Amino acid sequence: MHFQFKGISEAKDYLLTAVILLLSVMLLVGRSREGINTLRKASVTFFSYLEEPLSNIRIYRRALKTNTELRKQNILLLDRLNRIRADNERNNELRAMLNFRKESNLQLYPVQIVGKNLKGVNDVITIDAGFEDGIEKSMPFISSRGLIGKVVLTAPHYAQVMPFIHPLFRVSAVLRKSNAYGIVSWSGENIDRLILKYIPKTVPVDSGEVVVTSGYSNGFPPNIPIGSVLYAESEKGRETKNIYLKPFVNIYRVAEGFVVTSQPDSTVKKLNNQYQKMFE
Repeated sequence: MHFQFKGISEAKDYLLTAVILLLSVMLLVGRSREGINTLRKASVTFFSYLEEPLSNIRIYRRALKTNTELRKQNILLLDRLNRIRADNERNNELRAMLNFRKESNLQLYPVQIVGKNLKGVNDVITIDAGFEDGIEKSMPFISSRGLIGKVVLTAPHYAQVMPFIHPLFRVSAVLRKSNAYGIVSWSGENIDRLILKYIPKTVPVDSGEVVVTSGYSNGFPPNIPIGSVLYAESEKGRETKNIYLKPFVNIYRVAEGFVVTSQPDSTVKKLNNQYQKMFE
């Protein structure tokens, strides 16, 4: 039999009927003391069975609430821990920059990076110093870890830097152990890979060997760290091999650096230009 309540008025009738039936049962049971005792025992037994699951429900709800609070505290603690780690890393980097500036024999102008456009095409980094601060085109931009790029455009108080992951970036470099010279550029495939070209196949190259600027061209002083050797591949049909490097500087994470304002000796460059003109 199905009951359908179309309104509150009909529901009242059913409720009233239920209450009357309940009172009738109570009156019937109340005529004998044994019935009351039986009802009392039944009710005690019934509620004793309900007590444990109801208690478990209360405990479960309390545990859920506690778990939620612990999750919130855990998120706050993780955020605080990450901030502490970031501050500690930045302090270490600034300390390294101060030590690098003290120990370096180069003229260094400290700058902050105020903008990055690193999309793989025409990548550029913007720094907070320009030609009124003594920054000129082609000056190297480095950090305490190594080479970042070179200045390509200047404004009164800002300048733009071409990073080493730009397709047009080139720098003369040398293998520190074997003293073999080549040209470092971006491989064009991975932001964490540079390539050193024009190294003869006969030159032994070890994994982990450091590559630095040679100082022979591009306006870069010598001995600026660029990266370490990962592996080498021989070029087909040539007597040279390509050496792949892992750069020392993480372009995406670096936030400050130095512009090298000291200009290298241009005598060798002038002699090379004069030599080339002899054959024109």
